Amino acid sequence: METVYLGIVIFLFMLAVFDLLVGVSNDAVNFMNSAVGAKVAKFRTIVIVAAVGVFVGAIMSNGMMDIARHGIFQPSNFSFYEIMCILLAVMVTDVVLLDVFNTLGLPTSTTVSMVFELLGGTFILAILKILGDETGMYSLGDMMNTEKAFSVIMAIFLSVAIAFIAGTVVQYISRLIFSFNYKKNLSWTIGIFGGISITALGYFILLQGVQSSPYISPETLEWINSHNAMLILGCFVFFTVLMQILHWCKVNVFRIIVLLGTFSLALAFAGNDLVNFIGVPLAGYSSYMDYVANSNGVGIHDFTMDSLMSSAHTPMIFLFLSGLVMVYALATSKKAQNVIKTSVDLSRQEEGDEMFGSSALARTIVRRATATNEFLIKVIPAGLRKWIDNRFNKDEVILENGAAFDMVRASVNLVLSGLLIIIGTTMKLPLSTTYVTFIVAMGSSLADRAWGRESAVYRITGMFSVIGGWFITAFVAFTVCALVTIVMYYTSFVGMFIFICVAVFLLVRSNIKFSEKQKAEKQDDDIFKRMMSTKDKAEILTLLRQHVRETLADYIDYTEKSYMQVTDGFINQDLKPLKKGLSSAEDKRKMLKKRRRKEILGLRRIPIAVAIEKNTWFHLGSNSCEQMLYCLKRICEPCKEHVDNNFNPIAKESVKDFLPIREELCKLMESTRAAIENNNYADADEILKKGDELKNKISALRKEQMNRLQETDNNALKAALVYLNILQETQELVSIWRHLLRASRFFQADYVPAEAQILSLAD
Repeated sequence: METVYLGIVIFLFMLAVFDLLVGVSNDAVNFMNSAVGAKVAKFRTIVIVAAVGVFVGAIMSNGMMDIARHGIFQPSNFSFYEIMCILLAVMVTDVVLLDVFNTLGLPTSTTVSMVFELLGGTFILAILKILGDETGMYSLGDMMNTEKAFSVIMAIFLSVAIAFIAGTVVQYISRLIFSFNYKKNLSWTIGIFGGISITALGYFILLQGVQSSPYISPETLEWINSHNAMLILGCFVFFTVLMQILHWCKVNVFRIIVLLGTFSLALAFAGNDLVNFIGVPLAGYSSYMDYVANSNGVGIHDFTMDSLMSSAHTPMIFLFLSGLVMVYALATSKKAQNVIKTSVDLSRQEEGDEMFGSSALARTIVRRATATNEFLIKVIPAGLRKWIDNRFNKDEVILENGAAFDMVRASVNLVLSGLLIIIGTTMKLPLSTTYVTFIVAMGSSLADRAWGRESAVYRITGMFSVIGGWFITAFVAFTVCALVTIVMYYTSFVGMFIFICVAVFLLVRSNIKFSEKQKAEKQDDDIFKRMMSTKDKAEILTLLRQHVRETLADYIDYTEKSYMQVTDGFINQDLKPLKKGLSSAEDKRKMLKKRRRKEILGLRRIPIAVAIEKNTWFHLGSNSCEQMLYCLKRICEPCKEHVDNNFNPIAKESVKDFLPIREELCKLMESTRAAIENNNYADADEILKKGDELKNKISALRKEQMNRLQETDNNALKAALVYLNILQETQELVSIWRHLLRASRFFQADYVPAEAQILSLAD
């Protein structure tokens, strides 16, 4: 029995390693988004600075908070078996949940996930114990501590509201002081700004890192606490003078602030949030050691865990190893870069690819904000309004190559996040670093007028999506962990083993699918980034044409393969490819919308005369891709319904007539794809001519099939009607890809004769 639970404890530590990997990936957005977004240094340098902060914070941590030991449940009222069920359920749920959020690119809170998982597992077992208690002595308050969970919920509301308002106000004031052309407006202000920033970050490091370290003597801590005001004032004077001197020496003070801010937030994250990753396994390890040492023959269902009421002291080896794992995750995780990308894209200064769509709430907010702005324009004096507009002149913005925003905003994000966390710590509020840093970044981007009328609705939708994800985290963590706990409780080792296997399987599958998705998107993203970063109009047009070619060729290729898959599924009465065809068509439609938005942004950046000429062909090609997807859907839906209901299959003579038509269609689509990919339209007229001939063949086959319907008995009528629908949609599909070929041909051409345009559009 003890060996089995030793295996569970070992697996808890294995899951802790996974938790550290996915947790650091998720929380990397907390301390790296500002430095990455402002391009203050190479990504490798930023990772090194953050990694040093993470490692120092881990080894200087005071161990673990007691939340995993007695912060949620009252361990004296739970048996060893019950505690192990809760802890294993928490770890399984936490790893999978965080990995899902990372894959989606949504930052969430490891604090909230762990607290609500503990709460869910404890709640369900507490209810079971109360229902099974014949004495009536137990109550919910005796079994669990809900105060911690409620404080976290309150912290969510407080941190979101306060961080957003503070980020907006402080960034607005900072921009008025420095303007977008901040290098011309530094003079003496940079020394004061640098002094305030470095002092705040230094105090943040002192309060969040050093002061919680077990290596600092109580006497030293007491002296620091009693001389706080003197230390702050002295540091402010010293760093103000130092920053001013560095500025005179041509050193970029903002770069120093951002890198130090990255280090300080990474240190605080590792020092405070380490419990979210290793607290639960260490509680399980402590429970196991207590049971082995003190059970004296008492069964696992009767041995209570009073030992967990005491505070724990984490061995240094665990802190050291945790630091190494976190550094490794930070340096190698592609999912960390995915989460950072979400935060950076939502706060980006310029237009670009918007990750999120539009929502009714976001549209309402934008309309109200626009009306308010128009009112303010009327009441603010013209002179003051002109001066403010000059400070917010985006034409003068200074951005590093490929940066999403400038160093002024990056500095404000980090310094303000640190100050808010200090205030929250002082007030004993369990603020989440995820909430504070993300919302401060949103507020500062709003103040910087980064949310223009063309992008505001998407940015607001994205912000609400992320915030909604935080609340969903709490609900899902509570519910799923409660279900996993109760299944483990009743199925014992069998249930535990099954959930262990499920967790491992989901993690492996998630990483494989994420890798495949990354490979598919990498080239497209590279072209788009180059297209948006260059100022050369000719290069932009070349890259745009390449992007459009790849889009059209990809959708021709997908349509051909999907058409084969769907028609084979109908002919062979195979439901699986029909289901796959429907789901993949919807995924491709969403991807087309995303690619189209990127290409429209590129179209706006080429010379206006060229953009006007190419506009028609671009939209014709893009609409043709969309129509092909709808055509596939109209083919697939009746086929799926027919096969799903086990109706009679299609007649053999119909299959015999259809297969040559399908083969000819696929060959012509392959020729079309090759012409687009190679940007060689020498055979385009011949392909179009063969396509016209194919339409006539399909039309003749449709008439023949309609004549057959007169003689078809009722048993075969449904299959015959579905086949007739396939022929009709196939004929439409031929027309669509012919339009697509023309659109691509004229979009790629340097000159299109007017008569060719008229003939093409008339067809």
